[in-house]
Amino acid sequence: MPPSLPRIGAAYSPLYFLAALGNGGLAVAFFMMLLFWVPHPGRPVPVHEDIVAAFAGGGPAMQIMIAVAMAGIAIFAAQHIRYLVWNLRSYAAWIDSAEAAKLGASNAETQKLALPLALAMGINVGFVLGLVFVPGLWRVVEYLFPAALLAFLAVGALALRQIGDFLGRVLVRGGGFSHAANNSYAQLLPAFALSMIGVGLAAPVAMSASPTVAGLAMVLSTFFLVAAALYGLVALILGVHAMMEHGAAEEAAPTLMIVIPILTVLGILTLRQQHGLHIHFGVDTAPGETLAFLGMLLSVQVLFGLLGLLVLRRQGYVGKYLGAGQKSPGSYALICPGVALSVMLHFFTNKGLVAAGVIGRFGVAYWVSSGLAVAFMLATIGLLVWLNRQHFGTREPAGPRVTPDPAVPYQR
Repeated sequence: MPPSLPRIGAAYSPLYFLAALGNGGLAVAFFMMLLFWVPHPGRPVPVHEDIVAAFAGGGPAMQIMIAVAMAGIAIFAAQHIRYLVWNLRSYAAWIDSAEAAKLGASNAETQKLALPLALAMGINVGFVLGLVFVPGLWRVVEYLFPAALLAFLAVGALALRQIGDFLGRVLVRGGGFSHAANNSYAQLLPAFALSMIGVGLAAPVAMSASPTVAGLAMVLSTFFLVAAALYGLVALILGVHAMMEHGAAEEAAPTLMIVIPILTVLGILTLRQQHGLHIHFGVDTAPGETLAFLGMLLSVQVLFGLLGLLVLRRQGYVGKYLGAGQKSPGSYALICPGVALSVMLHFFTNKGLVAAGVIGRFGVAYWVSSGLAVAFMLATIGLLVWLNRQHFGTREPAGPRVTPDPAVPYQR
């Protein structure tokens, strides 16, 4: 990776925000190791003091795990910030260009939702960094929750405005949406952004000691949960219809697996709400119910993963866009499913199987399931490194950058 990211001018696409998103997601994936393997009595999440105590009192395995997790969080959080800043600068230079105007008149206008999606991830990453590296943060965390709610609401307002611009154009003027070019799940990107905002708003529901803050966060996060679910359902149906008629768009094939990260994010949002309902409002959810809920989400994710891999293989996507052929910013959408499956497997193992008594904590079955989560994370890191080298390396790959058609959703 070069010392500074290159300027790519007219070749820029808002989908490059997915590079920042992927790095942020991997920072969160490393935090899962601390969340479920480091004791944090009396708190819903581990903080700096818990991590230091576990390192000081733990054996070599615990110390190695903590060192690896903290290094992973620091590295990928730094990369997330780096790519986010680069994207914000590139987006500001691109937004008034002719390419941006063409994109804004096509189905691909919803690509702009990658901006609030990455910003919401940035707030989540900032919170993780605070928990892990800032001593005494938990003593002032109640003051941070209102600020976090305001920050997520600001990002939510941006996302709703961008969605409103798109829907206002296609629903009022008509003729601005091509069903033939909707043969992918690219239109699920707004639902992904709404869900990421919602899960951030749900954090105080599970973590705040104030019923007022938790209740407000419950209401706000529920709004974005419902908005994401409704928008996603409509986009899913429209995408299936177009793909059945025209086949899946080749360059947009990675979007077939965008359902995976959406379900992980909405699943965590729901778990946060359930925890807050239990702590503050006396509403209990049985461990078996949580196991069934997470099992259903994971099953849907596996099915969409198999579907996406099938289409990618039949279309030869890897050879065309990940090899020496063309390069597409939409390839960064492949990072999200790997991160999402890793995170979901951690929750399914700990909040599902262990909590329901199906397997024992830190037993053989536990480490098999957790090892699978780590394997997904490591494989995703390898893919991200390759994509970064392909798109931002000092040496250009053999093939050309794909020539965009503004009518195709997941192209520039």
